[in-house]
Order: sequence, then C-alpha cells, then structure tokens
Amino acid sequence: MTSNIGFQFRYLGYIICLCPSFFAANLTAQSDSSSHLVKFTSHFKFRDGFYLNFEQVKNNKPIPKSLVITSINDNSESFFEQVIDSKTIKYIDDRGKNQEVDAIKLWGYCNDGIMHIRISYNFNKIAIMGNISLFSANITAFAYKPNITSSQYGNVPSGSNYIPYTTWQGGYIYSYGAPNYPISEMRQFLLDFNTGKLLEYKTNNVEMLLKTDTELHDEFARLRTRRKQQRQFIYIRKFNERNPLYLPK
Repeated sequence: MTSNIGFQFRYLGYIICLCPSFFAANLTAQSDSSSHLVKFTSHFKFRDGFYLNFEQVKNNKPIPKSLVITSINDNSESFFEQVIDSKTIKYIDDRGKNQEVDAIKLWGYCNDGIMHIRISYNFNKIAIMGNISLFSANITAFAYKPNITSSQYGNVPSGSNYIPYTTWQGGYIYSYGAPNYPISEMRQFLLDFNTGKLLEYKTNNVEMLLKTDTELHDEFARLRTRRKQQRQFIYIRKFNERNPLYLPK
C-alpha cells in the first residue's frame, strides 16, 4: 500500500514538472503560428492560383497552377484566361483526388501576385487591397421599354427607355418589367476583408465599414454629406493604415 502511494506521488510530481514545459511548448506553437502572418504592403504578393472561396483568400491558399489538369501551357501569360474560358476547371485536391468546378463558381484568381475577383462572368483586379478593399467592375444593367408612367417608378427622365435598377445580385442588375437590352456599366465595389461581403461603393457603406475604428468613424460621421462623398476614398486609406491587414506568407 505504502509503495503504491509513493509511486502515485512520484508520478504526480513527474506530471507537475512536465506542465511548465508543456505550456511553454504550446505557447511557442501558437507564437510560431501567428508569426506566419505578415502585414500587407504594396510589396506583398498573393500566391498564384485559383481561389474557390473567400476562406482560401484569407488563408492565401489557392489551387496552384501545378495542380490544374489542363493541356494549356502554365507558362503562358494568358494561362488563367484560357483556363477560365474552358468553363470547367479540373484540378487535384489536397487528398490527391480529381475535382472540377465551374469557372462561374470561382471566387477569383491570382496572377503574378495580383488578386482578381469574379463579378458575374468577369474577373476584376482589386486596385486597393486592405481590410477595406476597393475595385471597379463591369456589370450588366438592363434597359426597359415597359408600358408605364413615370409616377409608377418615381423620377424617370422624360422620354427615357431606361429604368434605374433596384437590386444587385451576383453582378446582374434586376428591376421590374421584362428586360429589353443589356447595358454595360463600370461601377465600384467595396470588399469587407473581415467577412468577405461585397458592397457598392457608397458613402453609407463606407461609413458602416469604418465603425470598427470608432475614432475614425465618428470623425467621418461629423462631415457633411457632400464632404463625405469627396473624402470617402481618403478615409478608406486612413482606415487601412490604422488597421493593417495581416495575411499568411
């Protein structure tokens, strides 16, 4: 009985001695993990490849060109465009299994370190990258020739066949009535890098995204409406400088 008690105390003492080492090792592992994140600067390059979703973007972990199953030369300057034009992208996943995805379902791709995001069928370069990102994209609006009066849709210009769109979904513009013909429009969008959410580049959306920086948000909120419109881009820059984006190498 005495020998069993003695053994138990020696065993407990062994565990206690190990605990500091265990916790130190655990903290070191956490530190090593966080040390893989680097501050985004103009010199940062995303890894080239196809990004299936925003989570892969945040992890900087795309499908590399080497795992894409295609006869297209991966050294070609137009490799990504050619693969996307093929409509379906075949690749080898992390388990070594063949997979395929429709190009229309891609989040985007990165070529030479520069990220391109998909809006509808078009891929657009992200010009300003940060926790609040900004880019321009060609989208499709539809002109209409319905048999209506201006009072039904508010302020429709006299003699106009175009009714302003009401919602934006996946890059297409929808309104009421039957579509007549498409109109290509260049518009600007915001990407919230915390959530992956896309928003139109409007003052109210910029103000909403600034809320995580109370001081900057309150300063912006005090501006007059016209001043906000004039300075919203500057405040996006300020926000990204004060709240830098960190990404895996």
